[in-house]
Amino acid sequence: MTFDDILSNLKKKIYHPIYFLMGDESYFIDQIADYITNNVLTDAEKGFNQHILYGKDTDIDTIITYARRFPMMSSHQVIVVREAQNIKKIEDLEAYAKNPLNSTILVLSYKYKTLDKRKTFSKLIAKSGVLFESKRIYDNQLPDWIKGYLARRNYTIAPQASILLAEYLGTDLSKVSNELEKLIISLPENTQITADHIEKNIGISKDYNIFELQNALGQRNVLKSNQIINYFTANQNANPFPRTISSLYQYFMKILTYHFMEDKSPNTVASKLGVPPFFVKDYITAAKQYPIRKVVEIISTLREFDMKSKGLGNVSSSVGDLQKEMIYKILH
Repeated sequence: MTFDDILSNLKKKIYHPIYFLMGDESYFIDQIADYITNNVLTDAEKGFNQHILYGKDTDIDTIITYARRFPMMSSHQVIVVREAQNIKKIEDLEAYAKNPLNSTILVLSYKYKTLDKRKTFSKLIAKSGVLFESKRIYDNQLPDWIKGYLARRNYTIAPQASILLAEYLGTDLSKVSNELEKLIISLPENTQITADHIEKNIGISKDYNIFELQNALGQRNVLKSNQIINYFTANQNANPFPRTISSLYQYFMKILTYHFMEDKSPNTVASKLGVPPFFVKDYITAAKQYPIRKVVEIISTLREFDMKSKGLGNVSSSVGDLQKEMIYKILH
């Protein structure tokens, strides 16, 4: 069952006796747990029928004792166990999973760990309730995730704007959703969000950002590349050097991948590189500017400056000087 399936069922008041929410992406786990705690019971019912436990302060016997109680003046009771990954011998809950109480909704937030789905305990959970694995999304999936998030709130976003957000915010979905909420609060429904909206409401420059730096480097535009890196140097908190190196490393790895592709049709390139089709022309341009040998050299340069940014092999150069030197080596 997917995240969307679970939320859809909850909104239809289709409840399961156990929700075991596990995995590396805390955002989806928190969204499901929060929806249940906020919406299943009324405020009046919560006083007697909703209990929040914490893994480091509880044990299996206590959880089962709560779970086997019957609700008071309500059709359900809700038991939420936060930080359930801290519970020792979580598999001992198997006795309850064999015969859970239908009037209880037991939610276990088991973050940053997963159960072995081949074992009996996991199979019992899946049979009697919901066993959900929350997986981190990949960088190339984030623009589409942003698009979907906004679509559910009746907004659209320009493709370049979604990529700009993805490049700057990374895959911390809690952080991304918080920034998207700023846009939603500030703009009327049915707005198409652009780079201008992002600059005004979030503070990411539409002209001086990692996306524009990639474009400038891809065109081997020396002036524009230096203007952007000078801006980064003057605004280091908003443009940390490690993030710049990481983004450029991924960018030039895609250019190297393009060079070795036999089928260079736009759709194949887009699929292989994990970019929208309308950006393929930018990679074609960059590949013409940078032959294979130069791309390999650039990737080596980026690794060198990644080490220097961490203090290895760098005696006295400032971050700003390192950034400027790195860009010079890429372009020349």
